[in-house]
Amino acid sequence: MRLSRRQFLTAGAVTGASLVLPWQLAVQRALAQVPGGTLPPGSIPKYVTPLVIPPAMPRTAKLQVRGGNKNIDYYEIAVRQFEQHILPEGMPLTTVWSYGSVTSPGSFNYPAFTIEAKWTAPVRVKWMNQLVDANGNYLPHILPIDQTLHWANPPGGPGGTDSEALDPTPYQGPVPIVTHLHGGHAGQESDGFPEAWFLPAARNIPAGYATVGSFYDTFRAQAEALYGQPWTPGSAVFQYDNDQAAATMWYHDHTLGMTRSNVYAGPAGFYLLRGGPGDAVTGVLPGPAPALGDAPGTKYYEIPIAIQDRSFNRDGSLFYPPSRKFFDGFAGPYIPDSDISPIFNPEFFGNTMVVNGRTWPVLEVEPRRYRFRFMNGCNSRFVILKIVGHRRAARPAEPALPFWQIGTEGGFLPAPVPLDQLLMGLAERADVIVDFTGLAPGTQLYLINEGPDEPFGGGAPGTDFPAADPATTGQVMKLVVVPLTSPDTTVPAGDLTLPRFTPLGAASNTRRVSLNEDDSHVLPGVGPREALLGTVNNDGPPTRWTGTIR
Repeated sequence: MRLSRRQFLTAGAVTGASLVLPWQLAVQRALAQVPGGTLPPGSIPKYVTPLVIPPAMPRTAKLQVRGGNKNIDYYEIAVRQFEQHILPEGMPLTTVWSYGSVTSPGSFNYPAFTIEAKWTAPVRVKWMNQLVDANGNYLPHILPIDQTLHWANPPGGPGGTDSEALDPTPYQGPVPIVTHLHGGHAGQESDGFPEAWFLPAARNIPAGYATVGSFYDTFRAQAEALYGQPWTPGSAVFQYDNDQAAATMWYHDHTLGMTRSNVYAGPAGFYLLRGGPGDAVTGVLPGPAPALGDAPGTKYYEIPIAIQDRSFNRDGSLFYPPSRKFFDGFAGPYIPDSDISPIFNPEFFGNTMVVNGRTWPVLEVEPRRYRFRFMNGCNSRFVILKIVGHRRAARPAEPALPFWQIGTEGGFLPAPVPLDQLLMGLAERADVIVDFTGLAPGTQLYLINEGPDEPFGGGAPGTDFPAADPATTGQVMKLVVVPLTSPDTTVPAGDLTLPRFTPLGAASNTRRVSLNEDDSHVLPGVGPREALLGTVNNDGPPTRWTGTIR
């Protein structure tokens, strides 16, 4: 089996070498020039909107665990459609989806408010699909949805869900969702399994449509037996025991075959687990973070930062490619006249950077230490972050303000690590301390991105690949130093003693798993058409989502 473009890129990332072929770079560089939407990113004012710091998600109630003596935090959280200022004031609003507490209508925001969890204190969430209008009728997707992929497929009916359709037109029916806690330890009934999706409890679901995925009823029965709380139409009840190390996690939609589109529309938020023996540095790290009951104007020195790339149209709407032609210029034939899907794009790079739901925001920082919890929420983009004194790409001799990384997705590192740049892949989180101590008020700094406007294959910007467009995607956020308002009593990052680290131990079985892009089987030279899971050492054929990796 020959290596596909993605396998070359993956191999480069694993070994640190650049194994991308010249023709592949040429294609991706050409694609990076596609504007992607009718709103030119250069027309969007930068650094005029304050960074939004997501508040804590309001709880619905405290519940008694059945058969136990612990109280659990109970949330009723829905996905709804609404308009929000993502572009600066004076520009059009953007229609998005996101989560919010049904008991607190003002909590619906993109990105969603943060769920604050405590070690071994269970959290139970009734996740609800409320993508309906004021009359209770379903809302269609705000983005083009390809029905020819292996996807949820509600029109297939109860016996034909979670499969492909031959209909090449964009799907206009009710939207399926299911929420996954990314990085969380959970039972299978609460994992947000891609085939356990559910439609809203809308009045006008078309006759013959399946309202739930093929695994919904299985997990409903398990969850109801475990937790004693029924699942009602348009919802699912998940419980998280929070029995893992303190860590930065996030929650997002996980629906089969359309996660990329649903998450791009907005529903995602941080889930921060605190406490326990794995969080022994609590109190000496920068804080506070947003908490329930905070007074207006509370100063925060621990800030979650979600970085995403998006593209927009002049009316403020989100742009997402409506045709496969956007990706590589291939104009057909598509399914049903070939095996190439008409809408699906294997990768997508937005031309505008969005941080915590705002384009190119600005954050005021005091001359003290801050804890930033970064998350790369981009569709396909790796980012290489630096904090420098100039908004464009860092100059070779220009020093970068260091990131002291103290944690990753799984919790704290064995010791703080100083970095002059922060490389982050898709969905990756990084828990860092940045020290602004000694900087004079009025100092202006910039969080920039030197990752590529194309798939990342390893290497260094400017040497192995061109860095992101310095006028747009190479800029992320501005930081302006303001006077100190209170003493900083935290410990310098280099002096921190992090919680005891327990190694996993020797490996008992090693596999190098690969993501393989399969080309067309009927059109020579056209591809990729879908992604398959496999292993680098070819000890079994690549398989689809429902298959088994040997």
